[in-house]
Amino acid sequence: MSTARTSLEADLARLPELDLPTLKARWRSVTGRSIPAGVHRSLLLKMLAYRLQANAFGDLNADTARFIERIGSDRNLMAAKTLPLPDKARAGQGAIFIREWDGVTHHVMHMADGYAWKGVTYRSLSEVARAITGVRWNGPRFFGLRDKEKAA
Repeated sequence: MSTARTSLEADLARLPELDLPTLKARWRSVTGRSIPAGVHRSLLLKMLAYRLQANAFGDLNADTARFIERIGSDRNLMAAKTLPLPDKARAGQGAIFIREWDGVTHHVMHMADGYAWKGVTYRSLSEVARAITGVRWNGPRFFGLRDKEKAA
């Protein structure tokens, strides 16, 4: 494992031990801004952890950020039980794929050199799906990027 990744993991592990004034100072040192009004400690921890990881590994690409913004601003989408998937073609570098398997939620980030899951980079989504399940899967189908009817 790289030294930078080990350092990031140690930094993330220490965050919950910090008191609120120290977390606020850490946020300011990482972002150059004060925390938004009304942000409670648990949300600040998540925001700071995300920002540290995004700084280290890259943030969401513009298409993914727009997709998330659209979901957050559309009342019909916010009330929907299921959300539309972004186009597979637009799920490029920076996209995060989320899948629950066997009671565990897995997050996979599309990186420039593959797909990152649990600190390991895989060449394809299918390799990640196999690592998660222990059996062969079509990666795009496992992560919901393909309709079951079309894939059959």
